[in-house]
Amino acid sequence: MADVSDDAKEGFRRIEVLTGPARRRRWSDDEKALVVAETLKPGAVVSEVARRWQVCPQQVFTWRREARSGQLTLPKPEDGGGEPAGFVPIVAGPGVPREPAPAATLAIEIALAGAVVRVLPGVDTNLLMAVLRAVRTAET
Repeated sequence: MADVSDDAKEGFRRIEVLTGPARRRRWSDDEKALVVAETLKPGAVVSEVARRWQVCPQQVFTWRREARSGQLTLPKPEDGGGEPAGFVPIVAGPGVPREPAPAATLAIEIALAGAVVRVLPGVDTNLLMAVLRAVRTAET
């Protein structure tokens, strides 16, 4: 029978204590969605969000791509905090014609972020810039 003093005769043993997440952490879809939603807030920096969640920025970019393709569902905004990411409401203002333009009218089509914006002559430039910014923002 071994007694406690036998271990002391062998000398000191080295023990390592590892802290932080495991090397291959398993992320639930809800956790992934929270990380992605945090990166979509105005002024958010993906690297800072990734550091806070202790994950590589490349992984966050992969989750963002999955969210854009519909493989990952993002949480709904809290208390009327706006529309979900990726949806931009289009509102017709006074400078936008209500009836279709005649076929002879020249129009410019702008393809941006998977959307096509048709610009007719006489469109308010401020409205056009706001629409293009909204489409470009919805891409990320």
